[in-house]
Amino acid sequence: MPKARMTMAVTIFSAVAAGALLPGCSASVEVKKPTPPKLSAEKLSSTLSEKLAAATGRPKPHITCPEDLVGKVGTTMRCTLVADDGSTLGVSVNVTSVSGDKINYDFKADDKASPAGH
Repeated sequence: MPKARMTMAVTIFSAVAAGALLPGCSASVEVKKPTPPKLSAEKLSSTLSEKLAAATGRPKPHITCPEDLVGKVGTTMRCTLVADDGSTLGVSVNVTSVSGDKINYDFKADDKASPAGH
C-alpha cells in the first residue's frame, strides 16, 4: 500500500508542478457586429416604381428615395413620387423583416398628392 500512495503522491505532485510551469493564459477575440444589409436608394426607387405600376396598371412613375434603406426592422423612409403633371406624392417605406441580405418591407403611397410647384 505505501507504494500506491507514493505513486499517487508523485502523480499529484507532477500535475501540480506542470500546472505551475504553465504560464497564465488569456485570449481575446474581436467579434465584429455584422452590419445590417442595405438596399441602394436607386434600387429601392426602381422597385417601388415597378410595384406601383403593377398595382395600378399605369406606367411606371418616377420615384426618388433620399438614401439607402438600412435592413433593420422598424426602419422607415419617405420617398417621393413625381407624376407626369408635376404633382408629388409621398411613399412611406417600412422594413418589416430581414433575412440574411434580404430586406422585406411594406410601402404605401399617400392618399393625396401635392400640386405641382409645392
